[in-house]
Amino acid sequence: MGVNLVKGQKVNLTKSGGGSLRRILVGLGWDEVQQQRRGFFAPKPQDIDCDASVILCGSNGRVISNEINQTCVYFNNTSFAGGAIRHSGDDTTGGNSSGGDDEMIVIDLQSIPSYVDKMAFVVNIYDANVRGQHFGLVRNAYIRVVDMDSNNEVCRFNLSDNYNGMTGLVAGEIYRNGSEWRFDAIGQAVRDASRLSKLIDLYR
Repeated sequence: MGVNLVKGQKVNLTKSGGGSLRRILVGLGWDEVQQQRRGFFAPKPQDIDCDASVILCGSNGRVISNEINQTCVYFNNTSFAGGAIRHSGDDTTGGNSSGGDDEMIVIDLQSIPSYVDKMAFVVNIYDANVRGQHFGLVRNAYIRVVDMDSNNEVCRFNLSDNYNGMTGLVAGEIYRNGSEWRFDAIGQAVRDASRLSKLIDLYR
């Protein structure tokens, strides 16, 4: 059984029997609240397209590059450092009704280059400003870390704050702590994040 975290809590990423984790899966999930038509002839509301991404930072806490494809792993750039980080790709349907992860990032912690000190896991709603969407229309959002060697969940952070009007979210961060890696439950919301660049700007 993994640790259920609260906002601001940190946990070492270690195996249940001790020792450092090697391969992990970071899963992010959410469910879309049923949207109502605003009139009989109004078009059906569009699905909410939440995009999960990883922003890579150095020891100063800032992005390792100003080029998006060198500092971010996302639906349009799904691999980093020869596969040390791999993104599952974009889920555009607005939530997995089966309750599983909607987007997944697989990480080989031992293969992360030494110049990467922190990985920030963020989610934004694509075209939120055009579609009139925000995280108040999303429920049951979470981020979790799974030890892929044992398939055991290490920790989970349920994003239960009121995110009405917010279109971007820093869900959590994984960062180096000496020779170990730690997970930090962040849960920071951003109002204007219809584009990933707005979230990357938080780390410039």
